[in-house]
Amino acid sequence: MREYVYAFVAVSPLDGRMTSLILPWVDASLMSLFLSHTAEQFDHEHCVVLMDRAGWHVANDLVVPQSMTILPLPPYSPECNPVEQIWKYTRTNDLRNQTFETLEDVIDAVSSSLHTLHTNPNLVRSMTAFDWIKTLRLM
Repeated sequence: MREYVYAFVAVSPLDGRMTSLILPWVDASLMSLFLSHTAEQFDHEHCVVLMDRAGWHVANDLVVPQSMTILPLPPYSPECNPVEQIWKYTRTNDLRNQTFETLEDVIDAVSSSLHTLHTNPNLVRSMTAFDWIKTLRLM
């Protein structure tokens, strides 16, 4: 039997800050919860959130905080999404070549990996501040 857990992550590539939640499934209501959580973490900023076009990212019942703008990425373009670098880091450094006995073990490994990144903004910035992102002008 397979069990699943889902990690939601948002990064601020220019300063390396990030926020994350590990949740039991994905749908518009939990994505809305994550967007609300992210808005709280970046409470004095307007966030532009790059997202692929997963169903729960574009659902009609998705609740987007007023302090947030969703910018959909072009189809089939994971290389444009800074968060993909977080997943690559986690898979390479903390999940690779392992068998987990329980779902809790998976959650612990993912939590540990994300904690490492949360506490190392320079590492996050080095992975996610793509050249094209550095050209954006902030108002």
